[in-house]
Amino acid sequence: MRAPSHALGLATLLWALASACLAAGPKAEVIHWWTSGGESAAVKKIAEAYAAEGGVWVDTAIALGEQARSVAVNRIVGGNPPTAAQFNTSKQFLDIVEQGLLNNVDDIALRDGWDKALPETVLNVIRVKGHYYAAPVNIHMPSWFWYSKAAFKKAGIESEPKSMEELFAALDKLKAAGLIALAHGGQSWQDNTVFTAVLANTGGTELYLKVLRDRDAKAIQGDAFRKVLLSFKRLQTYVDKGSPGRNWNDATAMLITGKAGVQIMGDWAKGEFSLANQVPGKDYGCIAGFGPKSPYIIQGDVFVFPKTSQPEAIKAQKLLAGVMLAPATQVEFSIRKGSIPARTDVAATKMDICAQQGIAILKDKSRHLGNGEMYLNPDQNGALADILTTYWNKDIAVEKVQKDIAAALKN
Repeated sequence: MRAPSHALGLATLLWALASACLAAGPKAEVIHWWTSGGESAAVKKIAEAYAAEGGVWVDTAIALGEQARSVAVNRIVGGNPPTAAQFNTSKQFLDIVEQGLLNNVDDIALRDGWDKALPETVLNVIRVKGHYYAAPVNIHMPSWFWYSKAAFKKAGIESEPKSMEELFAALDKLKAAGLIALAHGGQSWQDNTVFTAVLANTGGTELYLKVLRDRDAKAIQGDAFRKVLLSFKRLQTYVDKGSPGRNWNDATAMLITGKAGVQIMGDWAKGEFSLANQVPGKDYGCIAGFGPKSPYIIQGDVFVFPKTSQPEAIKAQKLLAGVMLAPATQVEFSIRKGSIPARTDVAATKMDICAQQGIAILKDKSRHLGNGEMYLNPDQNGALADILTTYWNKDIAVEKVQKDIAAALKN
């Protein structure tokens, strides 16, 4: 006996709706701050990988890291959490861990061998009291030196600098050639990035750790650190009048167009070069540090998973954690983001010469250093950044800056 056509139609509709619900998979709202061209292309690769595993990615992009983190924390505390939220590989999310506001992803970390695949510096951040609270998607090194091949050629610079003194000599030539020597965005975090590069490459590993990890007042007020601060201040004389308030990617664009010679910025800048179809070694150069033992500072991005008891949300969080640490996702993401994979066991053959330089350096554990935010709490880091920005922009005696930093970082 044949069923009535309207009954068949209703059955078909119900089947379609049920299939759509089943196909939808676990939905994940993800808060992040990746809004530039290169960043957007990178995060799309994570979203695609999540969708390929049956998940539904709901993108909540909020410009500027500080703003995105603030929105995420307010929603977590307010009881309306996203599925996952971006933080830096730092102490930024330690407070919400200690307040019991995050779910751990221990079973995924154990299943996928995170303890064997990730550098100890990263593990020390994401693993709190034996539990894994964040999934690292990459490793960034914040203190790369980038330079425009076209600008160097115009200024008659034949070889890349191999020391801070050679860098200053190159900057002098760029300035003499009528170019902007140092492309810089005058924002506090960018000033701090330049300081980090100078501290690592002028002071070396020992002084870096004495200042940021140990907060040693004697070292901070010593002659070696004084020289670091003077070199930092000297770099300010090479920026242009349009520097204050400039976004980092706009500074990178100045190298891409050949208007400026050098930028000191994290390897996320490489994503902007790639988006402009520029090739490392041909259109621009990258220097991870000066000398064979220069420190490689580990920074990066992680996603945390806000507390929830809803089974579907927990399912989405665990699926996300697994997808984010999948070797293929890590490589595809980093190719576009400019970073290198957080996992040390992935094949790097698809990555460019700058990334391969970073991966090779990372094999030497003696060169690993955490970025300042791994050693300082948010209040200390903020106080240091404020002092450095004031010093960058105003005529202040270096001895006063040393005293102010020693007081701000007092144990």
